[in-house]
Amino acid sequence: MTVLVGTSGWQYKDWRDVLYPQDVPQRRWLEEYARQFATVESNAAFYRLPEEKTFADWRDRTPEGFVMAVKASRYLTHIKRLRDPVEPVGRLMARAAGLGPRLGPVLLQLPPTLHADPALLDDCLGCFPSGARVAVEPRHDSWWTAEIRTVLERRGAALCWADRGARPVTPLWRTADWGYLRFHEGRAEPWPRYGKQALTTWAWRIADTWPARADVYAYFNNDLGGAAVLDATAFARAVSTAGRAVSRTPSGRGAAR
Repeated sequence: MTVLVGTSGWQYKDWRDVLYPQDVPQRRWLEEYARQFATVESNAAFYRLPEEKTFADWRDRTPEGFVMAVKASRYLTHIKRLRDPVEPVGRLMARAAGLGPRLGPVLLQLPPTLHADPALLDDCLGCFPSGARVAVEPRHDSWWTAEIRTVLERRGAALCWADRGARPVTPLWRTADWGYLRFHEGRAEPWPRYGKQALTTWAWRIADTWPARADVYAYFNNDLGGAAVLDATAFARAVSTAGRAVSRTPSGRGAAR
């Protein structure tokens, strides 16, 4: 068991010379990414759910042991707003099954205008197959209640710990025997980088909350200028210093050379 550290997506043109060498064509970026990271959070399904064959292609292009988290379709979270979840959840999981053993957690990022509804959340989580790992990232303060926490715990779903501005924007609840963490935007220079102290604090929060046997997934969403790549690498070092096993990350700036 380990802390798996990666980024939210991999197709960013300004990551050349940060992660991708000049001589690696864009069509080979997933392979290059997977050579240096052991996990990624795919945002593609949020905007347009890929066909099963696309997920299968991603499986075939990545090495054994690679893990891809999948952000659920906005049709489920933003258009249906978790209502009538049976069909959209079923379609998502049927297509994502193309990843085979590469499939990691599914992220439900809820719209900031969606107010808490424990029954709605419980119904949606109940549509996922047994054994599926689901992380939930609410973005309205009405969700921070004991009733919501109970729903997450009963369903074995992880509350996504979210950071913005180098501070938590969610309660630090442990609702499952695994964890999920998203870094949206730091406060260090150059923006939107994270500073060493912020990353160290988060590493110790993980170490203090989950036992060493637990899987914890951490993804950097501050993609601008390759900040996510550099911060993921620095965070992995902080996690290691905190005494936890951590997945592979690039060696740092110049890793592409």
